[in-house]
Amino acid sequence: MTASTTEQALREHICAIGQRLYQREMGAANDGNISVKLDDERLLCSPTGVSKGFMTPDMICLIDYNGDPIGDNGRKPSSEIRMHLHVYQHRPDVNAVVHAHPLYATVHAICGKPLTQQIMPESTILLGEVPIAPYGTPSTMDLPNSITDYLQTHDALLLENHGALSYGADLDNAHFKMEALDYYAKVVYLASQYGGAHEFSDAEVAKLIELRKNRFKLPGRHPLVDGRD
Repeated sequence: MTASTTEQALREHICAIGQRLYQREMGAANDGNISVKLDDERLLCSPTGVSKGFMTPDMICLIDYNGDPIGDNGRKPSSEIRMHLHVYQHRPDVNAVVHAHPLYATVHAICGKPLTQQIMPESTILLGEVPIAPYGTPSTMDLPNSITDYLQTHDALLLENHGALSYGADLDNAHFKMEALDYYAKVVYLASQYGGAHEFSDAEVAKLIELRKNRFKLPGRHPLVDGRD
């Protein structure tokens, strides 16, 4: 595969994930942003002011690791690209970042309720738990700085009074964590209407973590493996 083919494929992939976020109502209007590493010097990211459900490959911005555009396609990257760059700076293993406003996850972020209950094998294995990073004003360095303390132990975060952030080894990995995060939040919310979820015992959690490490060998960081806050 040539470099140009790789870039085109990633542009199309960003658009496809944008459509899935939009279809799953993970952001209203122009909410959210997506980025992916192209190589050691360049990134591709979604443009500002465009609904994630209506992006086309030619709209995708090419930028350097300072966030400066390379070339001019008539579009500008989101000002929140700083948050993505902060993730890449602190996590060299990460190749893609997704920021969205999924409904149930955002409700948890607004109400100050982190996702810490161990209630489903899938969420325990993939996410472990999802903390809430302190509020940071969008489009300023307050936002990226607010997530620093969580980056080494978590691959998904709630952003206080804002939304959610996920990141991973590739675009699909980062996106699946966003979907899993919102499903986890929805289950926790609905279970609370029935008196609260039944939680796993410590022994049951330990077995699931062992599966993650030794059978599934999942990439990324995990709070129940790499430490809690």
